[in-house]
Amino acid sequence: MDVALFLIFAAIAVICGINLVVRTHPIQSALSLIGVMGSIAVLYLLLGAEFIAAIQIIVYAGAIMVLFVFVIMLLNAGGEPKAADRSKLVRWLGIPLFTIFLGVLSYLVRKMAPEGAQVAFGKFTGGGPREVGRILFTQYLLPFEATSVLVLIAILGAIVLARKELD
Repeated sequence: MDVALFLIFAAIAVICGINLVVRTHPIQSALSLIGVMGSIAVLYLLLGAEFIAAIQIIVYAGAIMVLFVFVIMLLNAGGEPKAADRSKLVRWLGIPLFTIFLGVLSYLVRKMAPEGAQVAFGKFTGGGPREVGRILFTQYLLPFEATSVLVLIAILGAIVLARKELD
């Protein structure tokens, strides 16, 4: 059952990720990103990391996506204009060549990656609040603070751009 759920939610995450890149309207892309974050949260649940799954939903799919949607609305971003007409050769060769590239890349990663222990569903014990807090505020304190400063700068930049557009 765990493998079937994993495959279903991994497929949802991949499809939403592809949809995120393909869409030209920023709101549709943001909604696809919410689908990716929700699927990843379910994958964390399958591993037995309930706290990390809850944080994934609350922080990423909730707060940060609301921030993205508000910034998109503040900037009044519309859809991207259509690109110039692509040649038929690119249309017919793009997907097969990309598939071959992914196959070669996955083969090389599989051959170069060291053999490790297999993931056992529900056996992960490092996902509690104590472990996450300890690692976050010791080993990953600088990246955590740098990310918060970058988000603050992005919000201020969006406000400045929106004010210039209104004037």
